[in-house]
Amino acid sequence: MADLIIPKFVTEDEEAEWWEAHEEELSLEFEKAVAEGHLNPDSTILPFVSVDLDPEDIAKARVQAAQRGLRYQTYLKMIIHEALRNEEKKVQASS
Repeated sequence: MADLIIPKFVTEDEEAEWWEAHEEELSLEFEKAVAEGHLNPDSTILPFVSVDLDPEDIAKARVQAAQRGLRYQTYLKMIIHEALRNEEKKVQASS
């Protein structure tokens, strides 16, 4: 990844477009790093996970995030984390 320079982004949309445009190149670099032993194959440092969401859900997330003073991507991560944690508690309680 030494040749890949990650620029400074002005907007979230610009950043998302850049990561998407370089997805294949980044994937190859991560595979190479794993093969060379520089990265644990179970590592969670991948730069992004692409998830297709309904535009209405994204709009709702943007409004709710703004009300909390958060970026919508941060807010989505937060609510996904909370939902996963709650589901895990339910499973543990029923065991």
